[in-house]
Formats: sequence, C-alpha cells, structure tokens
Amino acid sequence: LELKRMSVSREHRGRGLARALCREVLAFARARGYGAVVLSTSMVQVAAQRLYEGQGFRRVGTSYPSLLGTLLNFQIF
Repeated sequence: LELKRMSVSREHRGRGLARALCREVLAFARARGYGAVVLSTSMVQVAAQRLYEGQGFRRVGTSYPSLLGTLLNFQIF
C-alpha cells in the first residue's frame, strides 16, 4: 500500500491529527492483508520524517527526483 501526499493544514497541526491519520492507514493496511506500507518524503520535511519514524517506518532508500535535485543534493527518502 502506498501512502501518498498526506498533509494537515497549518492551522490544525500540533493536535495529533497526522499521527491519527497515519495510524488509520496502518490499521487499514493490516486489516486488508497488505505486507507493507511505503511512502516518500524529502530531506527538508524533518517533522514528517519524525512522524513516520515514530509510527514504525524505516528508511530503506534515497533517490534524487531530477537532475536539478541531484545538483542541489535534494534527496527523497
């Protein structure tokens, strides 16, 4: 299962909504027999990285989204 573009608007951040949404996605995946949930985030989204790691996700690879990304060392985890 791929978790893609999860976002909570700025005025609602800090209330645990992203954590609750993430837990729901994981419960949905487990209930339906998915073997894994995958996602991508960038190196500048530090809060997102902390959220996902706190939910049990682990980094399995790094890529560059484009030639410009490579030149700027902008990585996708």
